[in-house]
Amino acid sequence: MQGPADTSGTDRTDLLPPGYRVGRWEVTEPIGAGGWATVHAGRPVGSEAEEEEAVALKVLPTAGLAPRQARKVAETARREVEFGRRSSHPRLIRLLDTVVLSEPDHPLLDGAIVLVMERAERSLRELLGSGVGEAEGARLVTEICEGLAHLHRSGWVHGDLKPDNILLMADGSVKLSDFGLVTRLTGTHGTHGYAPPMGTFDYLPPERWKAPLGEQGVEVRPSADIWALGITIHELFASGASPFPGATPMARGAATQEYADGRTPLRLDGAVPPFWRALAADCLAPTHLARAEHTPETLLARIADRQSTGTDADAPAARPAARRRGRRRAAFVTLAVCAVGATIWPHVEDDGASGATTAEPPGRIRVFNADRSCRVRTDRDAQCSLGLAIDPTRPYTIDNVVPTRVWHGDELAVDCRLAQGMPIIDEADTHSADWYRVRLPRGSDRPTAWLPAVRTKDRPSVPDCPAPAPVR
Repeated sequence: MQGPADTSGTDRTDLLPPGYRVGRWEVTEPIGAGGWATVHAGRPVGSEAEEEEAVALKVLPTAGLAPRQARKVAETARREVEFGRRSSHPRLIRLLDTVVLSEPDHPLLDGAIVLVMERAERSLRELLGSGVGEAEGARLVTEICEGLAHLHRSGWVHGDLKPDNILLMADGSVKLSDFGLVTRLTGTHGTHGYAPPMGTFDYLPPERWKAPLGEQGVEVRPSADIWALGITIHELFASGASPFPGATPMARGAATQEYADGRTPLRLDGAVPPFWRALAADCLAPTHLARAEHTPETLLARIADRQSTGTDADAPAARPAARRRGRRRAAFVTLAVCAVGATIWPHVEDDGASGATTAEPPGRIRVFNADRSCRVRTDRDAQCSLGLAIDPTRPYTIDNVVPTRVWHGDELAVDCRLAQGMPIIDEADTHSADWYRVRLPRGSDRPTAWLPAVRTKDRPSVPDCPAPAPVR
């Protein structure tokens, strides 16, 4: 056996030199290095080697680590081996063997754990710089969901889903990899498990930033993978850009918390096509409960439904089948988690700034929230608040809403109806280009604002509104 190279002062990918033997495999070249491991390409040796495929050798050194660090590495390897022995699926990288190196003359390698896995062509991360077409992106997301669906059905949470751990094989097919943080669902009814307080900041759901650390670790649920999937979908179509701003992972984590706490909206890149923007928004619901209903199976059903009909989720024709499978939000729905402003009151007076009148309004309407979980709440939680637009002919984005918020059941005074505004789709796929001009309470920064017609079940008899003047 050829000994390892002297690694002092070298890149960790040189840990095992070409020709080094690991069991019945031989190292051919370095692939990369992560936080705890290095990965090398390998090939089988022996009489049957020509019939076998190339492999990836994931090396987890333990020498030189503090006892606590060494235990973490050993636990990571144990989880990955346990999972590899119990799970097999076309969308998961196969674990072929495990080897513990015995190198007493090379302390850096002595006792290192090597996981031998099938080798991929590259990772999804390598595609993100230039972005992908929608058709190719649809295939990739579908195959990622297929892998996640198997994991969750089998009672596991991946725990570290990200483009680096989504691998592409030589034929372009997707396989999930890196199961060092995989967690077995062992809680009541198999709804959660416990994992070490580890992970990649950019893909951790909001609840993980504040999760208490108990004797068993931190609580992990399948919805954590759904959050990471939402980040990945956004990055896939936005050339690698995160939906949360910040120059560092910690800064982006802080932005995640502001969004989850209702202080800022979810801002999704306009490069993400509408269907995928809505899908990502659902995956990035700010709470576990809101995210839990979006399982890999429901996401696959939505993707399949869209592909079978050849229409976009944001197209005018709503589909009852899609409604039954799950709620679909357009991008504007994320505005519902903005900070709460003033509450709407039944009667207001106008200061004349917008042309509204102080006379008795011609009609009244009640606000309707298509989100069923919000309809049963009475606490006016920020997550269930809805936005009112400044200009109904412009995109319904954060810079086009007033500070005043409304909730399901609020009664509003309405002056008139605009029939040709910006088309809006709610969570139940109801669509409309109609808007109502409603009055705001005294003390608001504006006397009136605009409510999308999809946000009310009422159709009051009110006059048509003149086209609004451009808002500067």
